[in-house]
Amino acid sequence: MLIAINPDNPQKRLIDQVVLTLEKGGVIAYPTDTTYGIGCSIFSKKGVERIYQIKQREKKKPFSFICPSQSEIARYAKVSNYAFKVMKRLLPGPYTFVLEATSIVPDLLQTRQKTVGIRIPDNAICMALVRALGHPIVTTSANLSGEEPIGDPGDVFRAMGKQLDMVIDGGILPPDVSSVVSLLGDRPEVLRQGIGDVSWCKG
Repeated sequence: MLIAINPDNPQKRLIDQVVLTLEKGGVIAYPTDTTYGIGCSIFSKKGVERIYQIKQREKKKPFSFICPSQSEIARYAKVSNYAFKVMKRLLPGPYTFVLEATSIVPDLLQTRQKTVGIRIPDNAICMALVRALGHPIVTTSANLSGEEPIGDPGDVFRAMGKQLDMVIDGGILPPDVSSVVSLLGDRPEVLRQGIGDVSWCKG
């Protein structure tokens, strides 16, 4: 199912329709502030396993997830004072921050080192979804593992529509990726350069 949602002012009735799909363990494609992502509730084990199958991705590479707000991050990750200040300055934005996981995070979404990747994108649709759902959703680019991300919702639907429960059309996006930065220590470590500025990491 392809569903068009206003990217500037998401319609509540359509957001609620998508949330119902997520609550039932469904897997969706949705826009972020980089490109289109694939996701499900972080508490849907079947949904997470389906995403691994859809992306043809190794299970040793966990997915990141989107938090409803910065205040909620501390439920899912251990946040130092330094990490809090960095995230307060840069979020919402095109960053994935790697932090130590708390016990509430399902094992499938943790690395062997018990870390997680957390995002708060600057996108009205995906943020309306996680806030209405009340807890995080998985985020991973809408593509097969190793291939270029897809920024056109029509292309996402043609490529993956049969494997997804719903594809949200929030407009055409550039096929960009977030910058991944580890905040595990007292100094940031850039793990992937994306569209988020990381010049501050070298200061």
